[in-house]
Amino acid sequence: MTTALTEPVTLRHGRVELVPLDPSHADALASARDGLEYAWYTAIPASVPDEITRRLAERDAGRMNPFTVVVDGRPQGMTTFCDIDAENRRVEIGYTWLSRDVQRTEVNTTAKRLLLGHAFEACDAIAVEFRTSWHNRQSRAAIERLGARQDGVLRNHRIGPGGTMRDTVVYSILPHEWPGVRMGLDARLVG
Repeated sequence: MTTALTEPVTLRHGRVELVPLDPSHADALASARDGLEYAWYTAIPASVPDEITRRLAERDAGRMNPFTVVVDGRPQGMTTFCDIDAENRRVEIGYTWLSRDVQRTEVNTTAKRLLLGHAFEACDAIAVEFRTSWHNRQSRAAIERLGARQDGVLRNHRIGPGGTMRDTVVYSILPHEWPGVRMGLDARLVG
């Protein structure tokens, strides 16, 4: 039986756990967020309680399945299944931010491995997307290291602060690509 992309689940591997986002995580997430710079092209929330409320409203509308990223028992960030298209079994992984303490560690790779595995293996997804700003080279490189392929660029996709225009790069992984992507991610997590 296929699990719905919107169903709250807990996913675990090693010291990383993705748990359904809950208002009780607000204080710990606010502490994890301290010191992070807010940039208009990232998902780092200016107000953690407001962002939790927003994400839970999106969950209730069936458009998002938000998770708290827990590392060694401590909330260290957020990630989501977003822009869920349940009818077509398509989903985007996004709105991810991690505390400085766990950036450049195995945590992001582990979280993506857990979400991709769940999407393809439990939810029978036909495509998993990633989107980022054209100018966010760090994010683009990370998405490409996952094994996602660039689908295209949505030009003038969003209006940012001060009226700046954001071009959004769209990437995806398809079911027939997942076994190779999974092997690559698993090898990175072992090494």
